[in-house]
This record gives sequence, structure tokens and C-alpha cells, in this order.
Amino acid sequence: MTISSVRVYEPANGFSQRSRSSPKPAPRVWHASEPPFKGYQAAPSQGFQQSSASTAIVVDNGSSVIKAGWSFDKSPRLSLPANVARYRDRKLNRTCMYVGYDAYADATTRGQIRNAFEPGSSIIANWDVMEGILDYTFLQLGIDSDDGGIGRPVVMTEPVANLGYSRKTMNELLFECYSAPSVGYGIDALLSYKYNRGQNGLIISSSHSSTHLIPVLDSKPIMSSISRLNWGGYHGAEYLSKLIKLKYPTFPGKMTDVQFQEMVREHCYISQDFDREMRRYLDWTGLEDRDHLVQYPYTEHVVVEKTEEELAKIADRKKESGRRLQEQAAKMRLDKLVRKEQELEYFKDLQQRLTNQTKKEIKRLLDEDEFKDEAQLDKAIKELEKSVRKARNKDIGGPENAEEEEEQTFPLLDVPDDQLDEAGLKQKRHQRLMKSGFEARARAKVEKEQEKARVAEEERRDEYRRENDLQGWLERKRAARTLYLQKIKDKDRLKADLGNRKSLASQMRMKTLANLASDQPGRKRRRGGDDDNFGANDDDWGVYRTVQTGDQSDEEEEEDFGVGLKNVEAQLLQYDPTFTENHTLEAQSDWTKSLVHAFLRGPRPFDPESQQEAHQIHLNVERIRVPEVVFQPAIAGLDQAGLVEIAADIINQRFTSVRDRDALLRDIFMTGGNTLFSGFEDRLSRELRTVLPIEATLRVRGAGDPLADAWRGAAQWAREPGFEAMSVTREEYLEKGAEYLKEHNWGNLTTV
Repeated sequence: MTISSVRVYEPANGFSQRSRSSPKPAPRVWHASEPPFKGYQAAPSQGFQQSSASTAIVVDNGSSVIKAGWSFDKSPRLSLPANVARYRDRKLNRTCMYVGYDAYADATTRGQIRNAFEPGSSIIANWDVMEGILDYTFLQLGIDSDDGGIGRPVVMTEPVANLGYSRKTMNELLFECYSAPSVGYGIDALLSYKYNRGQNGLIISSSHSSTHLIPVLDSKPIMSSISRLNWGGYHGAEYLSKLIKLKYPTFPGKMTDVQFQEMVREHCYISQDFDREMRRYLDWTGLEDRDHLVQYPYTEHVVVEKTEEELAKIADRKKESGRRLQEQAAKMRLDKLVRKEQELEYFKDLQQRLTNQTKKEIKRLLDEDEFKDEAQLDKAIKELEKSVRKARNKDIGGPENAEEEEEQTFPLLDVPDDQLDEAGLKQKRHQRLMKSGFEARARAKVEKEQEKARVAEEERRDEYRRENDLQGWLERKRAARTLYLQKIKDKDRLKADLGNRKSLASQMRMKTLANLASDQPGRKRRRGGDDDNFGANDDDWGVYRTVQTGDQSDEEEEEDFGVGLKNVEAQLLQYDPTFTENHTLEAQSDWTKSLVHAFLRGPRPFDPESQQEAHQIHLNVERIRVPEVVFQPAIAGLDQAGLVEIAADIINQRFTSVRDRDALLRDIFMTGGNTLFSGFEDRLSRELRTVLPIEATLRVRGAGDPLADAWRGAAQWAREPGFEAMSVTREEYLEKGAEYLKEHNWGNLTTV
């Protein structure tokens, strides 16, 4: 048999719904995503040459993906994650830097990845990384000026209520390092709303780091009424990571954040009735469609099967080898039997020669054959006769009827010790031990007969109770079954606890071992102290049973709970009409009836020996649980109101004017990558309707491109004539400082 290792990626196949026990077609398989390395990307050409001094560089500075391009472009030219990897190349003796997707080139660069933003937020925490990203961005845009600066205005997006320190540092970086002539800042959600021709409405911006609700009236955001929900795409991927790692604590594959983000985007959707769908999600009907299987790379051991001819030859060789071994064993047994017969004949002849001899001659003859006395010779003859008789019965077909066990006699026990010499005293002690063993066997035989009689009597009484009081008998059997189940659970739990050194059972076991060294528990044993008399009392040896199995009695230790449970269940199946096969422990342990199996392994059997199945992740309830957090943050332990409650509070409580409320309700605008879940718009519209007056007009719409419309809105803003008046020029920066900010309808305010 040859075993080889093969790297396997299974092909994806479609499948249909079948019953839980019938054979099912191969499921559709989603493969775990590889690191998002895109290879060599040619730099966009002719951009800088086509631009003028008034053409702006537009940067959508998102915490997930940074987009950049020129203001005359219809779409961003660059799109890259905010990652930088630096490491020292010893061969070239230089420091290498990889930016964006290039940081995923190999394992070395992936291990050195640093993100510009603080995890889970839109705050820039690593300005060295941010500077490296801007260097790469301006180089890819083809900027080539004589003075070393970029020589073009910059439009940059920022989050709602961006920190003053972050904007100050960004101003210093752009004006001092890149000599930007002017910089304009705008809120990404407002710029996306502007690009989609919004003037009055409620913006719901759910992005990578957070979710904001921004009311807008007459193209002006009401900054004092903005609300924030601390949940975004990053938190959803992190939450899915925790759920999967709890679901598969011993998963052998390596799971990365990029893979979880891909799972959230590809597999999750918004449930229209979360509670109802969650209760029925693991039902076997339709589980093949709801359960998504993600396959990780694995190494499968392939066994090369032999042909029938090869198997037949191997079987013949084994048969011939077995026959030769049997012949050799039979010959060895026969030779041994012959030697024993010869030895027996010699000892009998020696016993005959001892008759009518003097004591001195008898002692000399016995010493020659290493016998102490005639009793030892008699014992050796009896043992040989017994051994020869047993061998003949087994090997050469001797008489089948074995001789009855001779009645044991112990004559020396009645003789006083002062009448015996040293050899007689030794023989007396031996007979005392033999008598103890004989009596113990006799007692065991009697106890066995008594136990049989007791069991027969219990069966008779049980049959009597069943015939005269069936209901009471059934109640006792149900109680006995419950007790057996509890004992089995306790036994399994104790077995698991003993494997955990921090469990109470293991601590008690170690405490018992520690106390063996002292008569007084808790007292340290000193060198040269009292003599150790452990074992003098027979009860002392019971401690080893406690150490091995815990605090259990001998009966519980030896009893097989599984056999007793099967007997009770067999009786209930026979006499209790309400107890069926589905109620038995064996049926409940069947994977086709196990909710846990459906949760962990889907609607198909699981083979623990298969490396392919061990490297599979099943996404079922997580597909609706992760995105549901936006509507019910308490699911993930977030102490905040949900999206609908926040929107209802803004519309109903913060705007008293009916005209303003109607204006907001006529345009509920969704933007951001976290709104791309299937069913998001329908769920939001349906739940908002429940908290609004009946006569209210409600219109919910999404951005044309929730991911890129913020950049397009910024580019559109940069082309407008009034952009220069809303941006901070280099002269204003030098005069008024890096904290200076111009207020406009698409940006943050200095004070709220």
C-alpha cells in the first residue's frame, strides 16, 4: 500500500434539496479566498499631462480602501487598501516597501503589514504608513513636477466629526511634505449624497468603521442631529471571526481577517423576519440551500488500491505463513509434552526408589534433584500430571472428561506449632494460605449463586408489578431511564474534567496524591519524622481507587450504564405506547436528528478521518446573525439602539416641523459598503414604516455605487467654480495654522 500527500481543491457543484437520510448530491463549495495580491499593475498614464494647475487630485481616504484619481476622471484610477509592508532585504542591503495589494505578495511581506488606521475606526494612527500610501498614490498618478511638490490642489474625504489632530497632521503632511497649493475636506457620506442629486433627506452611511445617520435640509447637513452607531464592516468581519472560532475551536486551517471580510460580503444577507427565520434556519427542509460550505486547502492522504490478483496473492501468502506457524507451534507443544512425560516418569521412578531407604539416603537423593523434602516431590509430580493431562486433551485429543477437583485437605493446621520443625512450620503457613484461597473461591461461588437467585427474584417481582400496576411500573422505568442518562452524562463530564488540570476533579485528585505523604492532611512531611505506616491497614489501599476514578463507589465503577439503559429502553419500547424508537438514546445520538450536527456540519454526514471535511466551514445561522447587528446591536453585546430606533428618534423627536419630517422621509438615502447586503433596503423600509404615521410618505433608495460615489461626489465638487473658496490655501495655512478649517455644506464644522 502506497500513501501519498496531495494538495486538493474540490470543484464546485450545484445541489438540490433531499431528505436528511437519503443520499445527497455534492454540495456547492466556496473556496477560502487567497491573499488579495493582484500582481503587477501598470501605472495610469497621461493623467498628469492632461491636468492643469487647477485640476485637483481627489483622494477618498477610506479606512478600508483608499481611492484616488483626477477630478476630470469619471471613476477613481487607483483603489488600494491602507496597508504598507516594510522589511530589510539582506541580499540587496536595502529596505523594501510594499503598498496596498502589493503587501500581500508573499508570506514575508504579509507578516510585516501595518495599517494606517486604528483597527475598527476611521482615525489615522500610523502617519508613517499614511505618508507611504500618499507617496505611492502620487507616483501612480504620474505626478512629476520640477520643484518636488505635487503642484495640484487636493480634495480629501474625511469621516463625520473628524478629530482636529488628524486634520492638523494631514494639513502639515500635504502642505509641508508635498507642497500642495490648497486642500479641501469633505464628508464622504455628504459627497455621495451630492453626487446622487440629494437635497433633502436622511443619509444612512454604513461604512467599514461605523454607521452614521445625517439629516440634510436644503443641501445643508444638520450637524447637531447626527447620530452614530459604532458598527461597520470591520466589526461584522470581527464578529464572524469570533463566531467561527467558537464554532470550530480546533479548526486546523489558518483563518485570516481578509477571508472573514470576504465571507461577510459573499454569504451574509439581511433577514426580513430575523426571529422567525432564526428559529427555523436549521430545519432539515431546505438546509442544503441555506448552508454554505467554505473549503480551506488541505492535504489528503491517498491510498493506492491493489488489484484483485495482488490481493489474492497476499491472502495466499498469509495463509501459507499461518499454516507453517501452526505446524511449528504444534511441534513445539508436542516436544514440550514429551519432555514433561519423561520428567514425570523420572520423578515417579525417584519416588519409588525412596521407599525403604534411610533418611540420609533419602536426603541425598532429593538433594541431587534439588528437592527439599518428599512433600515438594509429591507436589511436583501432581503438577506435572495435571499439565500433561491438560496438554493431551488440547493437542492430541485425550479424554474430554477432566477429573473432579480433589477435596482439599490441610492436616498441618490442626497440629500445634511446638510439635513441628522449621520445615513443618513453613509447610503449615503454606497450607494456611492455600486454605484461605480455597475458602475465598467457595465464598465467591456461593455469592454468585445468591446473586443469580436475587436477580431471578427481582425479575419475578418486576414482572408481578408490571402485570398488576402497569402505570406505576412505567413511571419507575422512566425514572430509571432518567437516572441512567444522568449517570452517563456525569461519567462523561468527569472524564472530560480529569483531562483538564484546572477542573475540580483534577484538583481533588492531586490533593489526594499530596495527602498520601502525611497522616494529617495539610501538614508537610519532614525528613526524618514519623515512620510511614501506609498500607498497614487494608483500607489505605482504597485511596488508589479514589485517585483513579474519583469519588465513586465500587458498584458505580463496575456497572455498565449503557447496558442498563438499553434494557430499560427495550422494556419501554415493548410496553409504553408513548415511547418510540426516536426517544432512545441511540436515535437521539443519530446525526440525522442532531441539531448540533446540522449547525456544525450541515445536512450531510461527517467523517472525522477525512482531511477534506475537517478543513470545511459551514455558514448557516451566521449568514443572518452577523448583518442583523445593525438592527439589533445587543446581539453582539453592543449597548446602543438599532438603526431603525436611531432613525425614528431623529425623525420623530428632533424635527418638530411636519414639513421637515416629510422632507426627510421622502428621501432615505443609503450609502457605504455595509449597505450592500441583500434585503437591506426592504428591511429598512418595512421597519421604518412601523414607527411612522400611517399617512407619512416614505421613500428609501440606495446610492448608484455605494463604494465609489463618495469619490465621484468629491471629484464633482472639485470641478465646481466655488471649490477654491471652500478649500484652505497654502497662504492661509501659513497665516492661520494647521488647525484652520473652512466651513461649507459638505464638510465638518469647527464647532457644533
